[in-house]
Amino acid sequence: MKLIVTGGAGFIGSAVVRQAVRDGHTVVNLDALTYAACLENIAPVSNSPNYSFEHVDIRNRTDLDRVFDTHQPDAVMHLAAESHVDRSIDGPGDFIETNITGTYNMLEAARTYWTGKGKPDSFRFHHISTDEVFGTLGDEGQFTEDTPYAPNSPYSASKAASDHLVRAWAETYGLPIVMTNCSNNYGPYHFPEKLIPVVILNALQGKPIPVYGKGENVRDWLYVEDHADALLTVLQKGELGRSYNIGGENEAKNIDLVRMICAILDQKRPGAKPYADQISYVTDRPGHDLRYAIDPTRIATELGWRPSVTLEQGLEKTVQWYLDNEDWWRALQSRDGVGQRLGKAG
Repeated sequence: MKLIVTGGAGFIGSAVVRQAVRDGHTVVNLDALTYAACLENIAPVSNSPNYSFEHVDIRNRTDLDRVFDTHQPDAVMHLAAESHVDRSIDGPGDFIETNITGTYNMLEAARTYWTGKGKPDSFRFHHISTDEVFGTLGDEGQFTEDTPYAPNSPYSASKAASDHLVRAWAETYGLPIVMTNCSNNYGPYHFPEKLIPVVILNALQGKPIPVYGKGENVRDWLYVEDHADALLTVLQKGELGRSYNIGGENEAKNIDLVRMICAILDQKRPGAKPYADQISYVTDRPGHDLRYAIDPTRIATELGWRPSVTLEQGLEKTVQWYLDNEDWWRALQSRDGVGQRLGKAG
């Protein structure tokens, strides 16, 4: 297949690009190269004849039309988004413009292209979203594809809006879509403002390891390369108009996750004292959801997909990757917001 992957220089998008090229697909990576993007993420496949790059912002409809006309894709995998909750608290406008208006532009560009091609049944628009659109859970229960939407941050609200747009374009215009909502991703090339890379890098640099509140918030952790595999599975095998929740089947409290990472670092790069001694509890962020948990039954039973990596295995792989790729993360330390506490407004 020939794929347009939006946000392909980001964390999850680059994992999709790498996997898709390795699987033999032709990939057009469409990315605006904002602060969290890094073309080094694509280095393992950047010289492949099946890979090309378009420096395009999804807020620019004219450029999107050109890309569709030039590359004639068989499918779109739409991952481009502003995604950091703390940044959405400080500056929600970028999230509205990119996640909502940008998705609208992608849908219209795809619809124009698909209509012009005679509305082929083989075309797919795959919209990639997050479990955060469902809000928060208590101690029990899991999100299913039928869970009502109840977003609690500007980020999750903007993603919820984009999900609704995609559904509406399918119902109103017949655009052939599939949708996915994933749990928290982690792994190689994770931009160093999210929890797991912050823990690893602060530990290595002898800095306090910040944990919001008491660290009781629970997340389901999905290794990013497992996620890329799941996304390509849904693209090729998913039922049109259907959504699929993708989880890692790895729930953990934030404080337990942080301690696991510290223990791995104690083994791999022991210091004068345990890294857990650097843990520092900080004021919680506004609207911090207590617990996310994915029910992955649909994708498992209908498409035969399950994650291959346990949390213990994935964290070991991730820590080792950061130890082996210091040049990559060092180069990102000066980017806007990295190493700063964001999201205190409210």
